[in-house]
Amino acid sequence: MIYLDNNATTRVIDEVLAAMEPYYRELYGNAHAAHSLGRRSHEAVEEARASVARLMDCSDGEVIFTSCGTEGNALVIRGLIDAATSRRKIVTTAVEHPSVLLLLRALESRGDIELAVVDVDSDGALDLDQLRAAVDDRTLLVTVMLAQNETGVIHPIAEISALAHARGALLHVDAVQAAGKIAVSHDGVDFMTVSGHKLHAPKGVGALSIHRGLKLTPLWYGGGQELGLRSGTEPVPSIVGLGVAARLALESLPAFECVRELRDRFESEMRARFGVQIAGASQPRLPNTSSVIFRDHAAEVVASLDAHGVCVSAGAACNTGLEPSGTMKAMGLPAAVRFSLSRFTTADEIDEAVKIVGAALTK
Repeated sequence: MIYLDNNATTRVIDEVLAAMEPYYRELYGNAHAAHSLGRRSHEAVEEARASVARLMDCSDGEVIFTSCGTEGNALVIRGLIDAATSRRKIVTTAVEHPSVLLLLRALESRGDIELAVVDVDSDGALDLDQLRAAVDDRTLLVTVMLAQNETGVIHPIAEISALAHARGALLHVDAVQAAGKIAVSHDGVDFMTVSGHKLHAPKGVGALSIHRGLKLTPLWYGGGQELGLRSGTEPVPSIVGLGVAARLALESLPAFECVRELRDRFESEMRARFGVQIAGASQPRLPNTSSVIFRDHAAEVVASLDAHGVCVSAGAACNTGLEPSGTMKAMGLPAAVRFSLSRFTTADEIDEAVKIVGAALTK
């Protein structure tokens, strides 16, 4: 198998599994219990919190653990809306993850918020003039991805932060796809979400950073864990795994220059041999992501890759081929096939994937 779907999820690496195992078998105490096993678990959770805080470029006390990026995004949006007294407007972009866009549209349809959605151009770049016009004195929150999950396009967070804060709005950054691939900065950011399974930690654990002094209303109530914002017994093994994965991801950031070289080599081969278009190629992008537009042959390419054991991502299947995703529609592009590498991807795997694509297009 050749796995080129790392933006969808990543494998749990050996170091992470090894760190987690004792907390299933021997050190299984509840992190809020007063006995020695509980204290050991609590210490492990706090050590992981410090590690994740370093990855997210914030202080330990600003990090709470969640189950995933989706939950973190919902906690910010719903938690602010429930706590808000006057401002009810939220500004986002047309290329956000469904966990943001679908939630915001549901809240808008119920009359809970006023929603403004900012467009992107055909290269995936945000219309900053439209964003500037959308953010006004009624705006509670601007929510935007650091890096788009399908194209890898990196958004100008510093400029967006300045626009939001100039009008007294808060900024939430969905860094789920970016963390562990590029350096993440918390400068000018009020809330940030990450997810473990995108950076070689297990599924079912993530983190949310909340700038010190800001308040959210919890999604649910209970024992008051995680600063009272995420009640429920912490999944200590998963949190430990996330902590180790965050440390290793931070240490391995230089390796993504090699990943970028592999990705660029892949795209050069694809363009030269098959004349394909790469979505967002003119913009700053994640070093591991390539969304390739095959026009009328995307379905055949995906089927051939799958038949040869190559895992990639594509749009939803339909009778006529592949339906463009919301992101591709926002960019005015047809369906794309996403190839996403990891720091473990090899040159031989890339060469084999190119060869399989060539055979599919020849047919």
